[in-house]
Amino acid sequence: MNTHRFFPVAAIPLGVLLFTLSAQAQEHTNPSPDNRIQMLMDMVDRQQREISSLKQRLTDIEMAQRGRGLTAWDTAQIAQVTPGDGSGASSTGTPGGGAAGVAGPTTATPIGETQQMQKSETDSQRTPAEEAVVQAQHAPLFDRKLTIDAGISYSYYDRRQLVLSGFLALDAIFLGQLNLGQTKANVWTFDVNTRYGITDRLSVAFDVPYLYRNSDFISGGVGGAASSISDISKNSANIGDVNASLYYQVVKENANWPDIVASLRVTAPTGTSPFGIKLGTPDPSNNNLTTPSRLPTGNGIWAITAGLSFLRTYDPIVLFANVAYTYNVARSFDDISTIEGTTQPAKVKLGDIVQVGAGMALALNDKTALSISYSTAISRATKTASPGASWTTVAGSTTNAASLNFGINYAINKHWTVNGYVNAGMSPDAPNYVIGVRFPYTF
Repeated sequence: MNTHRFFPVAAIPLGVLLFTLSAQAQEHTNPSPDNRIQMLMDMVDRQQREISSLKQRLTDIEMAQRGRGLTAWDTAQIAQVTPGDGSGASSTGTPGGGAAGVAGPTTATPIGETQQMQKSETDSQRTPAEEAVVQAQHAPLFDRKLTIDAGISYSYYDRRQLVLSGFLALDAIFLGQLNLGQTKANVWTFDVNTRYGITDRLSVAFDVPYLYRNSDFISGGVGGAASSISDISKNSANIGDVNASLYYQVVKENANWPDIVASLRVTAPTGTSPFGIKLGTPDPSNNNLTTPSRLPTGNGIWAITAGLSFLRTYDPIVLFANVAYTYNVARSFDDISTIEGTTQPAKVKLGDIVQVGAGMALALNDKTALSISYSTAISRATKTASPGASWTTVAGSTTNAASLNFGINYAINKHWTVNGYVNAGMSPDAPNYVIGVRFPYTF
């Protein structure tokens, strides 16, 4: 007996429906080549935007750290603990960790996770030596830390003067007295500067100097004889003019601008005033020699100094420049006469001062840097006015004190730095030379 099997006709619509659904699902699962290309282009575009955003973020973090949001010691600690590609190697020059001193994503890091980065370290960050240059030449650190900066310096002055008292006969022969004068001054200055960062842009400082002065006054021409010389020495020790300063970071260093810091300093006349000091003749045999009764340790007036400081880092070179203007406030004195037994009340206006300087520092390694700079301070003429009279200019009171400065900065550790310097006078109004060393300690 033949057995016949019949195909269920009622199942045909169901099969057509299943085929249609399968085709649609296949269409969504396997997009067309054009759709695939478009999807890949969209993905590449998104990744490029994330990479550009990451680069900008790294640049912003680097410039923020250069602006002293983090110190070089802090960023060095971050670089030591930043993980590499998960293989246990650090990010200081090992495979998967990037270049030395650079912390960032590796090839094993998904792009979407890079936005979770909190700290980054780049190879262009300031070293401790460069930070020492910043403190010495630019401005205090703006990192809410207390810094005690103690220093000592020695200045030497040597002034020679030829005084002729007489007249020329026949335009060639001098008839009269010839007096040779010389003054040698040694000034030791010890000061303590206390600085504190109130915010990441605002810092204050207070400086208290103490001076010891020794001056030798030498004069020839005793009794008309040029070979006869008198020598008198004077000493003085007292506090100098204290000052308080305010620093504000106008611009933090970035790709387009240097670090710009504005400063305002007020100097108080706490030292021994130079006005009213009497001159005398301590050597009875030499009337040509006159010496002051005491030596001043201050200017005797209030002064306000406003300045701008600029700094740019091009590792391993740091460029810096500054400009400042000092306004000396006029002050009345009961006596400004130098003649013994004479009293002359008057008002004194010391000439305002314009200061300009620029230089560069070279980091030899991460702890040591050498610097060279040139600075000049140009002072206008001093004026005096007796009660009820107009101002009178003091002849020969304009000055131009220029110097060439050499320095070395060494970072002992993250707290303590040593800054040594030598300044060579480039004009008669500047000291012959200045030698000093400072020891800033940051808590």
